[in-house]
Amino acid sequence: MSDEYGVSAEPGRLDLRLLGPVQIRRDGMERPLGSGRRIAVLCVLALHAGRAVSRDRLVAAVWGDDPPASATGNVYTYISTLRHLLEPGRDRWTGGRLLTSGGGTYQLHVAADSVDVVRFEALRESARAHRAAGDPVAELAAVESALRLWRGVALAGVPGPFVEAQRRRLAELRLATRQRYADLLTVAGRHDEALRVLRELAATHPARESVRATLAVPLQVAAPGVEATRTHAAAATARPGPGPARTGSSERPVLVGRRDEVRRLRRAAAGAAAGHGASIRVEGAAGIGKSALLAAALRGAARTGWAVGDEVAQRRPLGVLLECLGSALAGEPTGVALVAQLAGLDATGSDAEVADRAVEVIRRAVTAAPLVLVVDDLPWADPLTLRVWAMLGAQARRLPLLLVAAARTGATGTESVPAHERIELAPLGSDAAAALVRAAAGEPPDPQRLARILHDAAGSPYYLRHLAAAVPGDVDLAAAVDPHLAPLPEQVRHRLRTVALLAGYGLTAAGTEPAGCTLAELSAVTDRSRGDLLRTLGPALAAGVLAHGGDRLEFRHPIVARALYECTPAALRGTLHRSFAERLAACGAPPERVAAQLLAGEVPLDRATGEWLAGHIELLAERAPRIAIAALDRARTQADLEPARRLSLTAWLARLLLEQERNAVAAASWVAARTTDLDLEGEMRWVAARSYEQRGEFEAAADIAWSALREHRLPPHWTGRLKDLLTRIRPHLPGDPTAPRMSRSALVGGQIPVLR
Repeated sequence: MSDEYGVSAEPGRLDLRLLGPVQIRRDGMERPLGSGRRIAVLCVLALHAGRAVSRDRLVAAVWGDDPPASATGNVYTYISTLRHLLEPGRDRWTGGRLLTSGGGTYQLHVAADSVDVVRFEALRESARAHRAAGDPVAELAAVESALRLWRGVALAGVPGPFVEAQRRRLAELRLATRQRYADLLTVAGRHDEALRVLRELAATHPARESVRATLAVPLQVAAPGVEATRTHAAAATARPGPGPARTGSSERPVLVGRRDEVRRLRRAAAGAAAGHGASIRVEGAAGIGKSALLAAALRGAARTGWAVGDEVAQRRPLGVLLECLGSALAGEPTGVALVAQLAGLDATGSDAEVADRAVEVIRRAVTAAPLVLVVDDLPWADPLTLRVWAMLGAQARRLPLLLVAAARTGATGTESVPAHERIELAPLGSDAAAALVRAAAGEPPDPQRLARILHDAAGSPYYLRHLAAAVPGDVDLAAAVDPHLAPLPEQVRHRLRTVALLAGYGLTAAGTEPAGCTLAELSAVTDRSRGDLLRTLGPALAAGVLAHGGDRLEFRHPIVARALYECTPAALRGTLHRSFAERLAACGAPPERVAAQLLAGEVPLDRATGEWLAGHIELLAERAPRIAIAALDRARTQADLEPARRLSLTAWLARLLLEQERNAVAAASWVAARTTDLDLEGEMRWVAARSYEQRGEFEAAADIAWSALREHRLPPHWTGRLKDLLTRIRPHLPGDPTAPRMSRSALVGGQIPVLR
């Protein structure tokens, strides 16, 4: 007997439900769980059920890289409470059966199917097997059972980096499963149900272009007309999957700037049809358009099989190869028999024997007609598929067989699968990128918005489409970037956030572009060696998220850095920027790098900041005058400064504003009115007059100059410069050219000013 979630209701059975708010049910009754971190400890153990988890790993999973001193003691307390919760009748002084410890590790002993996440993944695997066997009815039943396990957001509200990563992973699997569910409903003729599912997905995932693309087919059937036409237009810009089964759309995707690559793939397919096959690997960063290229070049070709490697696929021997061959030979009686034969190989002997037999199955398949097998995300395929793929590649030149695999540049595992030809996808050039934006945008973007999109996306088709399709001023950066950052370990994402903060992505006050950061700076603010940092950031470098040249680190796509920066709480940003500024100053970093941290975010400025600025302003003004102006302006108005220090910094601000041909009058006049130093007063009055002259306000400039000259107090150096200024502007003033600002009646009356 089972409950509504397919769980056996046998007495004493434990049911751990993580696909929603976390629950423990025993004998059909829910047990109270308590604090969030206690629940986090339980979730870590549940997702490693049957495996030992070290105490250190638990601490890192729940608290991250910087746990409090009390973390280890808290783990002891949580484990003790969980033991009582799991086995309420256990004597306090006896060892537990369900939750054991030993050697600094903890282990949860429950049946695998007691955890709903495990049941969900098993049902997905079962659906995949039914799909490979060509049984859509059984696949639909498995997918429906898998989706019934969900009760909301997985692991809802549970803290900790491990749980956050799992929450993201499970959300992606749920989305993919629901999209496949809609595909199967469409195939079964249940178009209204498919449309309802996809509309729900479109509402909850508005930025996901693949959802909009999948919506097109059931919408066309269930509601033909204007709405369907509009949906197809939107679907045409969506990122396609590897083939028709994945997108569910009959529209050809927009593909720009890849003409040569399409030609190479089609030429290879023609070669395979002539009996001369090949193995080709398409590589590039995430979102660079590998899947779109494969779909545009090979979609519609006869006997072409498609498959996608993912985390679930890795667990089933030959699973990816089965899916690929099954989709290629669907509808062929002989082909179905070959697929069934391939499916029965995984338990027939050693890996070497199974691989040899799998190769023979594929060789028999190509005797009937040429075959094209396409695998997206090849490194995520199961090890046995990778082995067979490499063996087939070695023979493909002599067979009517084309093997095409897509992989992220530098992905682990690709080196074990050689290819005859490698197609590396580079970022789109500016013309192609602009064309893609215009095709994907709801309406033509204005030049300023287009330039911003091109800058932020840096040639990535995925980001170009996302930014183009977004409502101006309401871009969900996290939705665009999360799919590419989610696979990275939490520690890597944490370091990337530090790089984004150091790079100056909050430096808008100075009107300058982010400048990246150096390994030396990152080492200074994190107390980690360069070697350790490069090892930590290795996955981000391999994934193309980050670029490393010499000592400098830069984001390949500014949108990623912007997302990391803007998704960090403002209060935390201010604290981190202040800390980074202090550490950079302590290690002798260039003053513009220290000032950039003080300007980025809401960093409170104090007397110490003013003292540092006073000691470095001359060099800062020389190297980065715009940053210096922003720092001076904030320091003089916000920092708690001594009057003399405020006067000195404001004078520097006036000088730099004049040098940058900006309005220096207010700052210069403020200093001139307060200083007792006649030399500084003379300089500031000249700065104010000169600033008016730069702006064409000649009468105001003359007023300042005449007022200063009549007082006969200023040093000769500054009176001379003021006289020179009057000489320059005299032709621009009213009255007689020889006596500016004097009316002719005044001239007749002898009121001619004398220059001294």
